[in-house]
Amino acid sequence: MYIGAHMPITGGVDKAVERIIAVGGTALQIFTRNQRQWKVKPLEEDVIENFKRLRQDWGNYPVSVHDSYLINLASPKPEGAAKSVKAFAQELRRTESLGIEYIVTHPGSHLGSGKVEALERYVANLDEAIALSETAEVRVLIENTAGQGTNLGSRFGELATILENSGYTSRMGVCFDTCHAFAAGYDLRTAESCEEVFNKFDKLIGLDFLRLFHLNDCKEGLGSHKDRHEHIGQGRIGIDGFKYIINDSRFSTIPKVIETPKGDDTDFKFDKKNIELLRSLHE
Repeated sequence: MYIGAHMPITGGVDKAVERIIAVGGTALQIFTRNQRQWKVKPLEEDVIENFKRLRQDWGNYPVSVHDSYLINLASPKPEGAAKSVKAFAQELRRTESLGIEYIVTHPGSHLGSGKVEALERYVANLDEAIALSETAEVRVLIENTAGQGTNLGSRFGELATILENSGYTSRMGVCFDTCHAFAAGYDLRTAESCEEVFNKFDKLIGLDFLRLFHLNDCKEGLGSHKDRHEHIGQGRIGIDGFKYIINDSRFSTIPKVIETPKGDDTDFKFDKKNIELLRSLHE
């Protein structure tokens, strides 16, 4: 099983590999930059090489990048959309330079312009960014959202629309966030309800597109549309939903990354505990 965590890159992206090794993870997600700033410092060659060396020593386990939260490829504002296209192209280049296979991105927000128009705009801007990046290997994973405010991507049908209409469908996939799905109204509390949710996902999108899990419990209720992550088994989803995902053979080789609360400790003991708990669910 590939189970790990999103790790901070304080001190350099290579430090994230050391941190995931310390908690016993076999999957990793990182930002390649400060996700809350537009200005980006170039990756240094020695840091890139050290990242690749450490990853190889670790076991070459699956790694994903999460793009900046500032990027909104669905923006109806021309200046904001253009800035986002340029920034996402840059994220793709950084991801490929590190030899990382996946980049996770949210479908953005329509900011009051309406979903149909925004989804069309999102696909056009996403395709433009991929072309601009001149990358060839990185797979773009569209992450489902909780549906807060004007955010797109809380419904499986919206993700399907993006995948169907992109000119780069062969390079795309889905990152399934359990907290987001639950907050959006998809019940993951029991094996039976999980079966229904993933049957619906398969019918609308196709399980072949599912390339990564974000395993997070949810502090808020079913259909709350509030994106608040909780430790595994301590939120409103509970243990049974995670047990279902861990033991479903269809998902056995799909990387699973937690984004649960870190706390104030620098030893990431909460990550270690959550990873160990998820592993213990395997039967």
